[in-house]
Amino acid sequence: MFGTMRESFTAATAVVVMGLLTVCSHSSLAVAQESSSSNAVVVDGTSFALNGDNVSYRFHVDNSTGDLVSDHFGGSVTGAIPSPQEPDVNGWVGMPGRVRREFPDQGRGDFRIPAIRIRQSEGYTVSDLQYQSHQVIKGKPALLGLPATWGDEQDVTTLVVHLYDNYSSVAADLSYSVFPRYDAIIRSVNVTNQGEGNITIEALASMSVDLPYEELDMVNLRGDWAREANRQRRRVEYGIQGFGSNTGYSSHFHNPFLALVHPSTTESQGEAWGFSLVYTGSFSVDVEKGSQGFTRALLGLNPDRLSWKLGPGEILTSPECVSVYSKDGIGGMSRSFHRLYRNHLIKSRFATQNRPVLLNSWEGVYFDFNQSSIYTMAEDSAALGIQLFVMDDGWFGEKYPRLADNAGLGDWMPNPARFPNGLEPLVEDATNLTVKDSSAKLRFGIWVEPEMVNPNSTLYHEHPDWVLHAGSYPRTERRNQLVLNLALPEVQNFIIDFMTTLLRSADISYVKWDNNRGQHETPSPSNDHAYMLGLYQVFSTLTERFPDVLWEGCASGGGRFDPGMLQYFPQIWTSDNTDGVDRVTIQFGTSLAYPPSAMGAHLSAVPNHQTGRTIPVTFRGHVAMMGGSFGLELNPADLQDDERESMPELLALAEKVNPIVLNGDAYRLRLPEETNWPAMQFISEDGSQAVLFYFQLGPNVNHAAPWVRLQGLDLEANYSVDGNATYSGATLMNMGLQYTFETEYGSKVVFLEKN
Repeated sequence: MFGTMRESFTAATAVVVMGLLTVCSHSSLAVAQESSSSNAVVVDGTSFALNGDNVSYRFHVDNSTGDLVSDHFGGSVTGAIPSPQEPDVNGWVGMPGRVRREFPDQGRGDFRIPAIRIRQSEGYTVSDLQYQSHQVIKGKPALLGLPATWGDEQDVTTLVVHLYDNYSSVAADLSYSVFPRYDAIIRSVNVTNQGEGNITIEALASMSVDLPYEELDMVNLRGDWAREANRQRRRVEYGIQGFGSNTGYSSHFHNPFLALVHPSTTESQGEAWGFSLVYTGSFSVDVEKGSQGFTRALLGLNPDRLSWKLGPGEILTSPECVSVYSKDGIGGMSRSFHRLYRNHLIKSRFATQNRPVLLNSWEGVYFDFNQSSIYTMAEDSAALGIQLFVMDDGWFGEKYPRLADNAGLGDWMPNPARFPNGLEPLVEDATNLTVKDSSAKLRFGIWVEPEMVNPNSTLYHEHPDWVLHAGSYPRTERRNQLVLNLALPEVQNFIIDFMTTLLRSADISYVKWDNNRGQHETPSPSNDHAYMLGLYQVFSTLTERFPDVLWEGCASGGGRFDPGMLQYFPQIWTSDNTDGVDRVTIQFGTSLAYPPSAMGAHLSAVPNHQTGRTIPVTFRGHVAMMGGSFGLELNPADLQDDERESMPELLALAEKVNPIVLNGDAYRLRLPEETNWPAMQFISEDGSQAVLFYFQLGPNVNHAAPWVRLQGLDLEANYSVDGNATYSGATLMNMGLQYTFETEYGSKVVFLEKN
């Protein structure tokens, strides 16, 4: 029916469940339903239905072509569904370009962007991938060498659809995993060269979806260093619009996240489709409204940084893309991502554990410290009530000591002039300090930047070939440093070995892993993905070897705030910009796809080191508390009197807030780009508590103050507000609360307890 196949399937469909091969008739819908977890995957012949609590994703095989055709991605539908009108084929566009395709390949009359482009050994790029068979698997297989969501058979069911090109002997396996409770459908692709010649994968999208003809907006996150995650919303126009990264990493410029929404969709109402690529490298997001009006969205590896060669028998696996559907607006979409990522992406045991209040030395002293002064800083931190002290950049380097950013990277031994006996005496003394008003001892953390090297280093002089470079072309430096090529096994082993030695040398319980530049010259486009596979190997090895270490990712702030990092690191430094007002926008934007539990956010000194702005300490503290990892970014000795007096109350409030931020549902009540009064609300996992963060950015002189309506409460329950007045959930959601501030930069944290 579909040409010569690797196996013949005519009147029966092969279904593999829990490793057992069974055969069911095309009409045996009941058998297929029993093969799935809670009907998450229902197969009727060669029609497929993926079902969540509030979502249906349906497609079928076109019997005449073997192509996969999309039927529906949206709210739940059951039973038979109407067939679309048969399109007329006139003009240049063939039938493949007039239907909604599930995995569009190159050529044959579809002029839209393909999900896969393969250059055959003969040079042409046409493919003809046809349906061959499918499997249904309870649970979710891991992706070899790549980060991925995970779950057992109660959480997730996986459909694998096997495609085959009879002309080139190339196979493509599409894996769809359904997490019903999160309305999440996750896809990745395996491409296998089963031919005798070499081929090159020039483009590969993890997710490709064709939505019906209707008006849509696209929402994404853009920015740069110190102004990450600015929300952008624009109309999907005819033609191609998109974004991505070719920096080697996910980057500050664009995040590997996309939402498609109706023009009328808001934070709390309307339909939203969210897509999040579980990858840390160069990526591409393309949205195309074709000539027939369908909207195609593709997310995957950046074609400009791919050119992946496959020899006979070799396989390329794409990263996976998480898609979620929400009928409750953009906020509902975000909460689905948050819950899924907290419970089924982050592997660290710290994913939902209360985080220690920390102090990082960077903005307090920069490179100017020694063993004595850093101990004094740790001592002052413990006296404030800080639970974790982090020594940032500047502690290492022997022949090339790290006294500034122009030397030492790569030489990961303590600077003997600053630490004559190594780190162990300092760490031992610091971890014997008792935290104020506690019997607990201070914990110690450290900063590293393992993927980088300074030319002024012993490592570079011994191994110049370990650096990313393109032949004899100049090696472009940024921040006086170059990038080690983690595609090389010897570089991976070097990083694993020195990090293991460091973490075993002293009682270090926290690591801040930084990365302060993008990739410029590389030996080949394919090195981007090979680098990323090497990086994931390093992360996997170290986090499994040191499960009790709290790891934080950083890339000049939010340059790698992506799901791939979250697999290994439960928190990421959200931005190098610690200005409280700017951080409201950055943190609200980041929460579109990522749980606030994963955000590192610090109260820093004023005037702020990035903006020069002076903001009250309570405002700075309240903004930082909206992140799962709250801390200070200053020298305790430099605190002003009012800041020092406020600190005990702020630290106690941060500890009280933290469990709700870590495990609760987040509601963006008002957006900073739309109002002078942005507001964020969290509701605890059991619904018994809620906390409201409310801000006033500019002054509001001689004018009434607005009311803020809460969301997600129990309409019929009563709630005490800050232990004082009691109101019903209906009143709080339909009328709201009102607060006034005397000046600009006003802030309020409000606690609600369900009676």
